[in-house]
Amino acid sequence: MIVGPYINAGAVLFGAIGGALLSTRIPERVRTAMPLTFGAASMAMGVVMIAKVAHMPVMVLAAILGALIGELCWLERGIGKLGASAKSLVERVAPAPAGISHTEFVEKFVAILVLFAASGTGIFGAMNEGMTGDATILIAKSFLDFFTAAIFAISLGYSVATIAVVLLAVQLALAYGATLIMPMTTPLMIDDFKAVGGLLMLATGLRICGIKSFPVANMLPALVLAMPISAIWVLFF
Repeated sequence: MIVGPYINAGAVLFGAIGGALLSTRIPERVRTAMPLTFGAASMAMGVVMIAKVAHMPVMVLAAILGALIGELCWLERGIGKLGASAKSLVERVAPAPAGISHTEFVEKFVAILVLFAASGTGIFGAMNEGMTGDATILIAKSFLDFFTAAIFAISLGYSVATIAVVLLAVQLALAYGATLIMPMTTPLMIDDFKAVGGLLMLATGLRICGIKSFPVANMLPALVLAMPISAIWVLFF
C-alpha cells in the first residue's frame, strides 16, 4: 500500500495552514532567518546528491538540454500563472498577508513548488516506494517539508497549501508507475538521476536564499532526460 505521498502531502498541507494561522505571531527575525536556513539545507542536500553522480557528463548534458526545453516551453511562466491563479482562488476564502508584491510571490511560489513537488528526493522516494514498499525516504522528507511550508506560508499565505495537491498527484503517479520504470533502470542510471535532482535542489536553494534567481522550473525537463541519457552514455561510452 502506497502511503508516502499522502504523508508528504499532509505535511505540506498542515504545515502551510499552521504557518498562515500563526503568521502574525511569528517574529520578523524568524521569518527572515528560517527561509535562509531551508535554502541552505536544500543546497546541502543537493551537493550530497551531486557527489554521488555516476557520469558527470550525463548530469551536465541533461541539465543543459532540459533547461533548453524548459525555456522554449516557458515552463517557468506557466507555473507562475498557476501560482497566481492559486493565490486568487485562495484569497476568496482567506486573504493573503500584506506586504508582498506579485513578482515576489511568483518567485517564492515557483521555488517552493519545485522544492516540494519536483525535487530529486521526492521523485526518487516515490519511485522507490512504488517498487519496494519502503516509504522512509518520503517520510524523512515530510519532516523538512512541514516546517518549510509553515515558514513560507507566513509570507505567502494559504496558497502554499495548494502545492500539496500538485505534490500528491506527482508522487502518486510516480509511485504507481514505478513498476514500469524501475525494472528498466540500473543503479548507475538512478545515481545520475539523483545527481540531476541534486543540481535542481542546489539551484532552488540559491533562489530561496536570494543569491541567484535561477529559472528552476525551466530546468525540470532535465529530470526526464537524466535516465535515458545515462543509458545511452553507458551503451556507447
